[in-house]
Amino acid sequence: METLTLEGNLRQDRGKNAARRARATGVIPAVMYGGKGGAVSMTVNARQVGRILRSETGHNTIFAVKISGSNDEMVILKAWQVDPVSGALLHADLLRIAMDVRMVVKVAVHPFGEPQGVKLQGGIFEIVTREVEIECLPADIPEEFRVDVTGLMIGKQLRAADLPIDPEKIRLLTDPQRVLAHVVQLRKEEEVVAEAVAATDATAAEPEVIKKGKKEAEEGEEAEGGKAEKAEKPKGKEK
Repeated sequence: METLTLEGNLRQDRGKNAARRARATGVIPAVMYGGKGGAVSMTVNARQVGRILRSETGHNTIFAVKISGSNDEMVILKAWQVDPVSGALLHADLLRIAMDVRMVVKVAVHPFGEPQGVKLQGGIFEIVTREVEIECLPADIPEEFRVDVTGLMIGKQLRAADLPIDPEKIRLLTDPQRVLAHVVQLRKEEEVVAEAVAATDATAAEPEVIKKGKKEAEEGEEAEGGKAEKAEKPKGKEK
């Protein structure tokens, strides 16, 4: 596979205003760190970074950073910032890597196929986790994990332990029992309606109970008032 190259230039100016001016020219601020070298502040081509993120390997792409006056360095995108409104790239963090040192990365999981639990049993297929964390050498980072879920029936799950991982090259860091996808039973419309009716009946019954309690309280007060009047009558006769 051809190695991608990202062109970079050392940053001369710092601050928000300098970064804003740089973005206006099609470059974004970036920092390269890790490995044996120190942190380097630079600007990189925003379009080139975008192409790397949209490539098949995405943020796990290994590429070279070329800075005038220094040797190319192999890096990977560690983090990046995007404008929430325009979607434009704002900043990138580049991590130096050594091809003989294992590293920790997250890899996407892409299920394919129509589960039998959906096709034959009328269930619903749900994706719970879209990526897993692994440890391996940079050259062994997979583009993705593709898993055939055709055999999944209702109540069955696809777990991290089911992924096609070569244990001699890759170590799974995500809990092997983590559910990645499953097929669940579709709730019957009658059950949903019955629950709604039960909830409505319970709500409607509540005011009647309160009303009944209030009525009993009023009748009790009237009864107490009648007893009080009867108790006062003998007193009137003594006069």
